[in-house]
Amino acid sequence: MEAPIKILRDCDATLIPSGDEIKLVKGTLVRITQALGGDFTLYVNGNLVKLSGKNADAIGKNIDNSITESININNGEYSEELVWEQLRTCYDPEIPVNIVDLGLIYDLSKKGNKKDGYSLNIKMTLTAPGCGMGPSIAQDVDNKVSELPGVKEVLVEVVWDPVWDKSMMSEDARLKLGMF
Repeated sequence: MEAPIKILRDCDATLIPSGDEIKLVKGTLVRITQALGGDFTLYVNGNLVKLSGKNADAIGKNIDNSITESININNGEYSEELVWEQLRTCYDPEIPVNIVDLGLIYDLSKKGNKKDGYSLNIKMTLTAPGCGMGPSIAQDVDNKVSELPGVKEVLVEVVWDPVWDKSMMSEDARLKLGMF
């Protein structure tokens, strides 16, 4: 865990695991416990909170613009590969493995065309039905995929069938989490 740092400006965050929105006040001491996918998990006053990457400057960090580089390489056109790349930047703030490698994405389908843009339907699940962070994770998916060129609409649907289990994780994810 990093050394404590002070919040540089008031900003919004999400309490883990409830998913409740809170306000972090300038001057509050926090510790960064995880920095993945452009977002941060912070330890503050005995609690964990998720800080969106758009508020990275509030903890003295730079906003992650790495997806812009991928879009430029792809000439600003829609690509399913870019969608999967963007999904790999989404994390459950309590788990240091992206939602694709966790096996949480069940389906990705598209409708539309290059001229008018694409509507994407993403079916995903969570590691546990009572996960309070579910709406936050689904919103993160929506926000990040909506940024991609050619995407005019994103529908993220959280489903419970089939029920998630560790066999759905990639081998790398199981190794990282020690779940063989």
